[in-house]
Amino acid sequence: MKSLITGGAGFIGSNLVDALLAQGDDITVLDNFSTGRPENLSHVEDEVELVEADLSLHGAWTKYFKGIDRVFHLAALADIVPSIENPDTYYQANVTGTFNVMKACKKFSVGKVVYPASSTCYGIPDIVPTPESAEIRPQYPYALTKFLGEQIVLHWSNVYGVPSVSIRLFNVYGPRSRTSGTYGAVFGIFLAQKLNKKPFTVVGDGTQTRDFTYVEDVTSALVTASESTLEGEIINIGSDNTYSVNRVVELLEGEVVYIPKRPGEPDCTWADISKAKKLLKWTPTVSIEQGIKNLLDNIDYWSEAPVWDPDSISAATKKWFEYLG
Repeated sequence: MKSLITGGAGFIGSNLVDALLAQGDDITVLDNFSTGRPENLSHVEDEVELVEADLSLHGAWTKYFKGIDRVFHLAALADIVPSIENPDTYYQANVTGTFNVMKACKKFSVGKVVYPASSTCYGIPDIVPTPESAEIRPQYPYALTKFLGEQIVLHWSNVYGVPSVSIRLFNVYGPRSRTSGTYGAVFGIFLAQKLNKKPFTVVGDGTQTRDFTYVEDVTSALVTASESTLEGEIINIGSDNTYSVNRVVELLEGEVVYIPKRPGEPDCTWADISKAKKLLKWTPTVSIEQGIKNLLDNIDYWSEAPVWDPDSISAATKKWFEYLG
């Protein structure tokens, strides 16, 4: 199989590269390195064609879609606060970029497109576990732009015959999760704090729960979706459970300091994955205990990540409270 991964130097993308190489795929990666890191692919640099490209701009990068069997469109900007501060940048990356990718897929008759959508589209849901039919309630620009990207993908699947599936991911964690300077992914924050012997900054009282889904399970779902005959479907992918933040820091082992609860965040995220089980014959296999052990075994990856404390978090999330409060 010839596979193309946009955003393949990022967290999920680089793990997907590993999974596809294990299957013997020929792989092309397109990435502008805004959040991805070339180092994430250094161990496979001789096995992957890595191309620097900005998908929000028209360019020669579209030629790499010729002869591709399947496209995994992971390229996107993430994190909440930067999306509030720069909604236009997020729209260009996550909406315009997706539109341009789908045009390239149509032009070169790509066999299958898999779009990793975000469970943030559900906002603060009324139903948990949350099914795909739940009301869409994006709370901030990142959530909105990822949902708009999903709608573009499904529209091109329906109208232009580009076979596509959207996979709504819940709280993905694992090796190579983001270490950027923006305040974002909880495991990246906690692991840098642990490395530097600082207390974990737990939001609220820590009883809120999240459907923490290990990246190996996510890549398995992405590959399974790409190999299926499904078209135009939206499918939740989660761990089939939900875990409190207090449980996470208990497993990570360390001191805790509690910081103010933030507006616009649900008390619980939990995917109803019955559709994934039925249509994809897919189930997650990695427990939270095993997943966190894997992270701790590779903790040195976060040695250069920013170390957050209550004061720096307060400054970084000022806009969060201002606009979502």
